[in-house]
Amino acid sequence: MYQNNLGEYHPPEEQAPEEKSEEEKQMQENEVIEDTGSIRPANAKHLIHCLTIIGQVEGHFELSSQNKTTKYEHIIPALVAIEQDRSIEGLLILLNTVGGDVEAGLAIAELIAGMQTPTVSLVVGGGHSIGVPLSVSAKKSYIVPSASMTIHPVRMNGMMLGVPQSFDYIAKIQDRIISFVTRNSRIPEDRFRELMTNTKELATDVGTVISGAQAVEMGLIDQTGSLSDAISALYDLIETTPVRYPD
Repeated sequence: MYQNNLGEYHPPEEQAPEEKSEEEKQMQENEVIEDTGSIRPANAKHLIHCLTIIGQVEGHFELSSQNKTTKYEHIIPALVAIEQDRSIEGLLILLNTVGGDVEAGLAIAELIAGMQTPTVSLVVGGGHSIGVPLSVSAKKSYIVPSASMTIHPVRMNGMMLGVPQSFDYIAKIQDRIISFVTRNSRIPEDRFRELMTNTKELATDVGTVISGAQAVEMGLIDQTGSLSDAISALYDLIETTPVRYPD
């Protein structure tokens, strides 16, 4: 508000917001992709949000700037926003990850599994370590034939006390991962534990590396396929899923 010479108050004139040019819109979209690894295509049959989980899942500690990371403090609020946004009809999750922080990865996986929004995951390149729970967290999971997945026991970095309590703690974390994976896929628990504790395949570690076709055969992933298959499956889920949070 401002006052003229007669003592009368008049509101300031509102200026019409300037419309952004196509170039500015594209630059803004590129910044979103660069910052969060996410994109929402507008000119499509259904409005879906594409979320990428790449590199190493970063948890409570920051990794080196040379590492390609997915930060859980970016992903978690993005998932909350996607679940509430009624304009977003589906979520496509693209994974190419070496794994990372167990609790951060499992937290993201639990959130995805609990969403009403139709979700489809596609593993390209690799879905290793904690990437396995992330891969199976969607309502339908795909993997490209050339991708692979590494299943291994929980690893601990840094100093650890060599006492029974430490090993019990690791075993409990491992049980949480196994429980989540077997609840959200068709692989039997004993088979998953067998792959996790295999000593005959990895030269310097315990575990198993499986191909895309093997992951489907074992019931870990639903189907092999490519991007078009994942999008078609997501469209089908969108068209058969009841409306979220009706008025």
